[in-house]
Amino acid sequence: MDRPRIKRLGKECLTILLVFLSIVSCKDDPKEPIIEEIAIAEPKDVYEFGFCLDDYIVKRDTIKKGDSFGQILERNSIGYPKIYHIAEKAKDSFDIRRLQVGKPYTLLCSKDSLQEPKCFIYQPNKEEYVVINFQDSIHAYTNRKPIKYVEKIATGVISTNISDALDQQGISVILAYKMSDNIYAWTIDFNRLQKGDRFKVIYSDKYIDDTIYAGIGDIKAAYFEHKKEPFYAFEFETDSVKGIVDYFNEEAENLRRAFLKAPVQFSRVSSRYNLKRRIAYYGNKVRPHKGTDFAASVGTPILATANGTVIESRRKGGNGNYVKIRHNSTYSTQYLHMSKRKAKVGDFVKQGDVIGWVGMTGNTGGPHVCYRFWKNGKQVDPFKQKLPEAEPISDSLKVKFLEYIQPIKYRLDNIFFQPEIIEEELLEQPVITQGNS
Repeated sequence: MDRPRIKRLGKECLTILLVFLSIVSCKDDPKEPIIEEIAIAEPKDVYEFGFCLDDYIVKRDTIKKGDSFGQILERNSIGYPKIYHIAEKAKDSFDIRRLQVGKPYTLLCSKDSLQEPKCFIYQPNKEEYVVINFQDSIHAYTNRKPIKYVEKIATGVISTNISDALDQQGISVILAYKMSDNIYAWTIDFNRLQKGDRFKVIYSDKYIDDTIYAGIGDIKAAYFEHKKEPFYAFEFETDSVKGIVDYFNEEAENLRRAFLKAPVQFSRVSSRYNLKRRIAYYGNKVRPHKGTDFAASVGTPILATANGTVIESRRKGGNGNYVKIRHNSTYSTQYLHMSKRKAKVGDFVKQGDVIGWVGMTGNTGGPHVCYRFWKNGKQVDPFKQKLPEAEPISDSLKVKFLEYIQPIKYRLDNIFFQPEIIEEELLEQPVITQGNS
């Protein structure tokens, strides 16, 4: 049989098969054709920063070196008289001089041929944004993007250090810093962990707009086994008015002291308190150093080491920009050489609040914060003080705390350590033996 004839017969067979299938599919009701309904999705409006972006022409960019608020608006056809008016109206809510190179901004412009800017939105970090709205009346405000918290768990056994134990699992090292600085700073020395120490943590990851990862959130509970001794930690709010949150063990005992060990995270001590310090530059004369220097890059947040009231916030001589906090009738702390100050005189600040940023103002050879610790009006070495415990849980809250942690502790106790999970999985695998054939 020739090839053309074979092809023709093949086509005829295919046609017969298709007809047959169509008859079978319509067997139930051959008179009515099957009509499929196709759902047409209505386009949804896109919202960001509280605005419907479909109502504007959206222009996005980042702050370039030499950029200013005025230059950005002028490039987009707004004259300086109006720019000055906008800046004056907005200055009580946001200082336009604080725009940082590399930070993103968005202009919402009119949907016409002029494309005149109606709103300027600046993002100093992933979570916050500043809106300067001048399409009707001029007003400025700071807001936060919606954040979704996803609860996670992490476990590990120390072989070298906790950072490696987390890094092997692809977990941010920030979790280790939070455990060492925020929770166990006064109970476990993370620089002297031993091989075989192990931990379990219940924490949260932060996501902006449900998709953009924004880092580690708070630690809800932790268990750390150091030198075979267990250390539990549970997060608990002790003052809802002031928003004071602390960590307590399973017996409601506070894990912290009243003061943080350092005013900056992820830093190192570059110069300790030393009344007999000699400096070669000054002819090897004794130049007492009554503070503790913590080296950190410019712009690193400086934290209040304890709750208290700001009694000084100024720039003066060799101290540069500094803030001083009175914590009670006995203790005060001072933070020198700031690039910028955030806390103002009279502010009540909580332990861990940002009061300024590391800089090089005053007499300093490099970026750091000089941390000065006052006891009864005299500057002392904070590392040699027997510091008071942080506020204990009141008797009225203790019962509530113990009830609150009961299900959390049960869950924590039933989380297996990572190597144990691996061992169990290996035990479940079939054993393959090799012998002589």
